Amino acid sequence: MSLINSYNPIIVIKNITKTAKNTIFNLSWLDSVYLKILVPAILLVTWESACRLGYLKPLILPSPTAIVQAFERLIKSGELFRHLGISLFRILQGYALGAFFGITLGILIGIFKRIDQGSSVVISFLRPIPIFAWIPVIILWLGIDESTKVTIIALGCFWPILLNVMAGIKHVDKKYLEVARILEKSPYQTLVKVILPSALPSIFTGLRVGIGMAWMCVVAAEVIASTSGIGFLISYSREMLQPDVMFVGVFSIGIVGLIIDRIFKLLEMHFIKWNVNTKRKR
Repeated sequence: MSLINSYNPIIVIKNITKTAKNTIFNLSWLDSVYLKILVPAILLVTWESACRLGYLKPLILPSPTAIVQAFERLIKSGELFRHLGISLFRILQGYALGAFFGITLGILIGIFKRIDQGSSVVISFLRPIPIFAWIPVIILWLGIDESTKVTIIALGCFWPILLNVMAGIKHVDKKYLEVARILEKSPYQTLVKVILPSALPSIFTGLRVGIGMAWMCVVAAEVIASTSGIGFLISYSREMLQPDVMFVGVFSIGIVGLIIDRIFKLLEMHFIKWNVNTKRKR
């Protein structure tokens, strides 16, 4: 009976279909590292081929080869590192201010109900206003100066850090606070030993989102009101019809942003070893 079933066309087709699903359609046999390399490689080859065959105009989208050549040229001249260094220094200043005020106010609002109630209307009113709407106002108040760019960056990264710190502190497990009361811990000890460690995942999320916003804000500020920085390089190369240089600036932001995000992930895994989600990221 088993021999008859083995030669049954319907069973044979079912076995073939099952085998195909387990081999062709299931990509688990591919290592994730190879997938991360394969997809960008396919995109680059397709992009380069389209440029060489004339489907893409160089003034609209230069080839990867032209961008790499421009990248090497800007590195040798030192121009790329000069603009990147200026932008990174501005980000460091603005991000430090935004993170300081965001974490401080987030802790106060998350702990004290009166401050939370008193600031809820102001936060709900100011939070939806995009940073680009504040740029003309800040330029009017501070002029075209370094303080303008630092303020724009600080304001841009302030909101995601503030909201994530508030959410992290408000969602601390009540059982932890009850145990702290039973053990007669002081308010300071409860804050340092219970509340902040429990809120660290949300705080790190806010810090990572904030650094992304800082990059967006520095580029916007440098495009509008600056004579240096990576945003200025992108804007100036566009005006001079140098798309290869423009894409070097754009991709440089992505590369540096990727490195910074990776640093934040490593710090998160170091300080929050107990978190299950951070273990899955390893």
